[in-house]
Amino acid sequence: MQNLKFLGTGSALPEKVLTNQDLERMVDTSDDWITGRTGIQERRIARDDVSTSDLAAKALSVACENAGMSPSDLDGIILGTSTTDTLFPSTACWVQERLGVRGMFAFDVSAGCSGFLYALEIASALMAAGRGRRFGVIGAEVMSKVVNWNDRGTCVLFGDGAGAAVIGPSDGDSGILASHWGANGSLAPCLYQPAGGTQRPATAVTVAENLHTVHMQGRHVFKHAVEAMASAALSAMDQAKLTADDIDLLIPHQANIRIMEATRQRCGVPSDRMFSVVAKYGNMSAATIPIAIHEAAQAGRLQDGSLLLTTAFGTGFTWAAHAIRW
Repeated sequence: MQNLKFLGTGSALPEKVLTNQDLERMVDTSDDWITGRTGIQERRIARDDVSTSDLAAKALSVACENAGMSPSDLDGIILGTSTTDTLFPSTACWVQERLGVRGMFAFDVSAGCSGFLYALEIASALMAAGRGRRFGVIGAEVMSKVVNWNDRGTCVLFGDGAGAAVIGPSDGDSGILASHWGANGSLAPCLYQPAGGTQRPATAVTVAENLHTVHMQGRHVFKHAVEAMASAALSAMDQAKLTADDIDLLIPHQANIRIMEATRQRCGVPSDRMFSVVAKYGNMSAATIPIAIHEAAQAGRLQDGSLLLTTAFGTGFTWAAHAIRW
């Protein structure tokens, strides 16, 4: 067990709401089709002048305020994202710039939708190693800027947002009871952004062919997502010697309701113990779990001693799960 405490949580969401009815006027789709297959009813879309670091900085600022501290008091900032402000420097450094802080380490974690849990795993290990006491852990995405708005198979899924947590030492029994994470790079082409990196640098051709947007093999992703999320969650539960009846709240990655429900059923957690924000926000990649954690805490669903199970799956493919005593 890694003793730590969530000192504060926060979120940041764009004001613009894009409903399924709005999408009906943009692509060949329908509210019934989207809701029935994904559970998504609306999502938030960032303004053109808003970047991932803007949302991330705001979410971290709220988390620090809720923790009763300043961002300058942090020993490090770790940001999970796939939609970086720039290829370099890291978006975490842009977050520092936005917040007007400096000195503490700051870096990004690229693990897709598993990004926040990867970042939390790293932060807890650094704390255990004595390399700091208080860390800002963020999941933030502006997916709307990497979506092909003519592709009805992907554009209906994604939304923008950021969630953050400040973690610090615990003087009680709260902390990460167990975790499991991994990756399978052989499946990378099933969900990726083909161009923009060193494999295919940006050219007029890559832009014209929409190769800087999300490309996804939906059926393959669905199958592997359910298997990986359920397996990771069950592994964390087994390590922590927990049963499904022990879990007070399950927060899976909010990809779509079918993946979430299939994962919940395989884990055996009762349906009323799964917390979902997917109907309101869609798939916000690395931001979904921290935003859901923040909203669950605000709603009183997470209290001292609550047993929280998180699990995620993302591009890579990556996966991760944590069994946490709040």
